[in-house]
Amino acid sequence: MYPANFDYVRPSSVDEAVALLQKHGDDAKVLAGGHSLIPAMKLRLAQPHVVIDIGRIATLSYIREAGGTIAIGATTTHSEVETSKLLREKCPLLSETASHIGDLQVRNKGTIGGSLVHADPASDYPAPILALEAEIDLVGPRGKRTVRADQFFVDLLQTAIAADEILTEVRVPVTSPSVAYIKTEQKASGFALAGVAVVASPSGVRVGVTGVAPKAYRATAVEQTIGNQRTAHAIELAAAHAADGVEPLGDIHASAQFRAHLARVNTRRALERALSR
Repeated sequence: MYPANFDYVRPSSVDEAVALLQKHGDDAKVLAGGHSLIPAMKLRLAQPHVVIDIGRIATLSYIREAGGTIAIGATTTHSEVETSKLLREKCPLLSETASHIGDLQVRNKGTIGGSLVHADPASDYPAPILALEAEIDLVGPRGKRTVRADQFFVDLLQTAIAADEILTEVRVPVTSPSVAYIKTEQKASGFALAGVAVVASPSGVRVGVTGVAPKAYRATAVEQTIGNQRTAHAIELAAAHAADGVEPLGDIHASAQFRAHLARVNTRRALERALSR
C-alpha cells in the first residue's frame, strides 16, 4: 500500500526539529531510521500530515565516553552500536544486543533512538537499557530533561517522551564483560518472543526482559532471589520468577503461557552466560 499524502521536511538541527514539532503539533511525526514509521504509514495506521526527518542531523550520531559513561546519539544505527570498538570493550551488552536486531539492512538503517521511542513490546534494546539503568535525554521547547530507563517505558508503544520532544542521547555505564542477552525470536521478523538481558556485578545482578509483556520490565523478583549467589541451583530458583508480576502477551506467534515459559528459560540461560564471563 501507499501512504497518505504528506509534507516532508528535513531540519538541520535539533532546535529546528523541535520548532517544527511545535508548529505542526499532532499532525507531525518524527522520522529517524524509518523502520517503524514508514510501514505504519503504508498500512495507513499512521497518517501524519508532516514528516520531520532528523536522520541527517549530524550532531545526533555518535558514540563517545564521558565521565564513566558512554553517550550514544539518537540516530546512531544498530550497525554502529554492534561494531563500536568502544562499546564492545566497555559496554558489550549493547553491542551484543544490536547484533540480534533484524537483518543487515535493518541494522544499517534503524536507529537506537527511533527504536526506543517507538517502544515496540518485542524490540530488543529495552531489555539492556533497563538492565544497564541507562539515562535518556529528551529535548523540547522547555529545554532538556533526563529520564531514567525505568521511567521511560510507560505501556504498549508508549514512552515518557512528550509530543513536542525529541530523544537526543542515551547514556549507559561502563560495565564488566559479565553480561549477556539471550533471545527467542519470531523467525520471519526477528522480533523477540522473549529477550533477556543480564548485567552481573559483585553486588548482584540486574535483569531486563522484553517481548513478554506490553512493555519491557526489570525482573526484580529474579534479582532479589539470586542476590549474590552464583550456584546452578540459585540460578534455577531465581529464573523461575522471570514472569512474576506481569501479564504476558498472547498472539498467533506464542501464547501467554509460552512467553512466560520462554522468559524463565532465557533468564536462566542469560544468568548462566553472564556469570560464566
